Amino acid sequence: MSSSIPPQVQEQLARLQQLQQTLQVVITQKQQVELELSDTERALKELEKLIDETVIYKSIGALLVKSNRQSVIKELNERKELLNTRVTVLAKQEERARSKLKELQQSLQERLRPAAESGSMGET
Repeated sequence: MSSSIPPQVQEQLARLQQLQQTLQVVITQKQQVELELSDTERALKELEKLIDETVIYKSIGALLVKSNRQSVIKELNERKELLNTRVTVLAKQEERARSKLKELQQSLQERLRPAAESGSMGET
């Protein structure tokens, strides 16, 4: 019976696992947004090299539609601003999740340390 994990520790372990999963989701979302932001910035750089009269096509779903260079630049700049905001929000979420994860790991280590030192978590 001494080798069984107390309910509070089980709950903390479950929270730890949930936090790790949450952190991974946030990291993945942030990477996807950063990739889209990078693509948007590259498209803007290419558009800056062109003159207004250059024929531009933009993708709308499965279609390519002829568009005005200035309107595409405006749309991409708005998208870039939105993506930058999203990256900032996700970075803050990542930071909070990492902090909570670290706190929970330390708490678990402290709870398990006395049990490990007394030999109750030793060999099975």
